[in-house]
Amino acid sequence: MKSNIRIINIPGKNFGFRGNVNFTRKIKMPGRHALVSLLITLVIFAPIYYFIHPAVNIQNPGFWGMTIVFMLVYLMIKGIRIERSHEDKESAVLPAYIFIALICLFLLARFADSRIFHAKKYSSILTVQEADIDSIPTVSASSAIALMDTQSAEKLGDRKIGSLSHVVSQFNVGSYMQINYQGSPVKVAALAYDGFFKWYSNHKTGVPGYVLVDPVSMSAEYTALQEKLRYVPSAYFNEDLDRHIRFRFPTVMYDGLHFEIDENGKAWYVASVYKHTVGLFGGKQVTGAIVADPVSGEVTKYDAADVPDWVDIVYSGDLICMQYNDYGRLSHGFLNSMFSQADCKQVTTLERRDDDGDTESYSDYGYIAIGNDIWIYTGVTSVNGDSSNIGFILSNERTEETKYILCAGADEFSAMRSAQGEVQEKGYVASFPSLINVDGVLTYIMVLKDGNDLVKMYSAVNVEQYNTVAVGTTQIECLNKYRKLIGAETPADEKSFDGFEEKTITVTAIESIVIGGDTWIYVADEEKNIYRAEYSDVIEMMFVKTGDTLTIYTDGDNFILQAQP
Repeated sequence: MKSNIRIINIPGKNFGFRGNVNFTRKIKMPGRHALVSLLITLVIFAPIYYFIHPAVNIQNPGFWGMTIVFMLVYLMIKGIRIERSHEDKESAVLPAYIFIALICLFLLARFADSRIFHAKKYSSILTVQEADIDSIPTVSASSAIALMDTQSAEKLGDRKIGSLSHVVSQFNVGSYMQINYQGSPVKVAALAYDGFFKWYSNHKTGVPGYVLVDPVSMSAEYTALQEKLRYVPSAYFNEDLDRHIRFRFPTVMYDGLHFEIDENGKAWYVASVYKHTVGLFGGKQVTGAIVADPVSGEVTKYDAADVPDWVDIVYSGDLICMQYNDYGRLSHGFLNSMFSQADCKQVTTLERRDDDGDTESYSDYGYIAIGNDIWIYTGVTSVNGDSSNIGFILSNERTEETKYILCAGADEFSAMRSAQGEVQEKGYVASFPSLINVDGVLTYIMVLKDGNDLVKMYSAVNVEQYNTVAVGTTQIECLNKYRKLIGAETPADEKSFDGFEEKTITVTAIESIVIGGDTWIYVADEEKNIYRAEYSDVIEMMFVKTGDTLTIYTDGDNFILQAQP
């Protein structure tokens, strides 16, 4: 049946318009205007995404935030066009609904993912195994324990770079990372461009090298690379490594981009790939790593089980501490963590005041080299906030294998204050300690620094009795004194000092001086060098006289008579 209705034009006066309105054209107009508004918004957001580049992933809060802002800008442009061209206002209704819906969904997802509803899931992300104190390195492995903190490493690295005029004028030193290199713990940092103009002047040749700091010998060395680093985090535009990785993996969520070197000294950058295991935004867990070659720009994504052995940091210490806190607090449910707090524990936490005077809490941890891996260690305490530990955790930063060691004693910050009290007249500050096993006795060992963040002394503090404290100018001197305090015998092969070299000298003068109740032997040689040692470590010196030729092991200041094992 053929319709007789043929309405083409409608008198405008019936709708408040002058003249006639073409109804067919009126229906098509919103689509065309909407497309123009969308194109304008895309043009605005293209450079914004280039610089911000969040992962295009529904689990990424940053992507949601950018999408919401995108819709807001679109609505603003749409409103301007409606205002100027008298476009139908109803065409903006649907985008406004989408904008409101996105905000509501985002807030709802954040709330639904909270620990209130998923305490058990959060508490089961980290797997913790019971272990004994044998998991802690013994004192014979003290040379494999990095006792230098990042601030001290920065000072040594800056001094080394400061002597290289062609480098220091164009570059600064990036962030230091604790890794295991050829069986020893070291801190490494790549050079970084010192601002946009320095990058522009040097990006064609690239970053020339990196700094390696040995925390045992307290020395730093600069490694000049034959193949310069082009894709680095301090670069700009397409040479910015973070942007380079993002455009290679636009949907992958990653963080923790940092510098490492392999066993051959080749430079790499590594980032941790992660996902959320609780709802959309909760329960962060690492699933693998991205390894980038800063020379060629080649980027490879690995699953967690396939990460190369030389990579040391896949699971960050901050993430492990956060996951352990969920494990310790939420294992018996959210309500228990808030009220009765039965069997609730957390990593040791220190409160400090920020620049605004507000109190903030933070967790700290130390590093221990075990085998070919770097493990973080931190104490575990009750949530009551006292100054004692109920145990410790060790966690592998490459595999996230985590061990819990039951041992009651003082927390790390109490031990630091105790060590500082032994040298309070010097005003030294203790760094966060490491943990060692001295003949079955768990012991904190740490460095004491001066106001310039340079290491001056070492201190050992008994975990269970933190008033048992020993200090010394070297690790071994400190540990020998500590052994005497706890009644342990010093093995002969531990009277050597790491970093000492053999030297034959002719004795020109020898004196003994009592300092702080301890007797020290000072020896001068024909080159006018002066060496010192605690008398109890060099008793054989009682038979040495002026003119004798003597073979010693020295770092330039201290000396011993025993050979390195």
